[in-house]
Amino acid sequence: MIKIIWMRALPMFTNTSEELHQLLPRGLVAFCAALESPKGTCLFKAGDRPEHMFFVVSGEVVLERPDRQGASVILQRTRRGFVSEASLQSAIYHCTGQVVANTKMIQIPIRQVRDALDNDPAFAGRWIGMLNKEVKRLRLQCERISLTRVQDRFVHLLETEGDKGCFPISSGIKSLAAELGVTHEALYRCIYAMEKAGKLQRTATHVTLSQE
Repeated sequence: MIKIIWMRALPMFTNTSEELHQLLPRGLVAFCAALESPKGTCLFKAGDRPEHMFFVVSGEVVLERPDRQGASVILQRTRRGFVSEASLQSAIYHCTGQVVANTKMIQIPIRQVRDALDNDPAFAGRWIGMLNKEVKRLRLQCERISLTRVQDRFVHLLETEGDKGCFPISSGIKSLAAELGVTHEALYRCIYAMEKAGKLQRTATHVTLSQE
């Protein structure tokens, strides 16, 4: 169950969500709510009518849907930024939104976002800029999946999406393997080999590339 921990609009925009504060018009802020969701929470299901999008402040949320064999395929993984923004002009959610690590987020009503985009040109411009950044991130993801070796994909992820080579693994190695498009056995072997060679340090919550 999603737990609403505070509802007043302005106090929720702390330094941890400064980019959201800069993006949204003040009139839209009043309709937002701060949420705290434990691991295992389902935010929405594929086929549901879209009512909200979410901005992840901390934690981790994935968008997933089943393949032809019924296995879950992860289409997007968000540790910071928007989830379900693609449903802005859609009649239904096309994926299921699942919380895979304890997460703090901002819930934003879709109808009010649409109204603001129609009536606030400055906000529309900022929104387009945000979507351009997302496109760049997805291009990096496509570049990563094109790499053949497991280690190349893993290092690419740490270098492009980590903080100076440090990357959170709070959702687990299996989840990380799914993001990389490899088996978890192959990723475990890769991590072990890199640790043994002194190329990687691992804790319970993070992996970090060694500085050469």
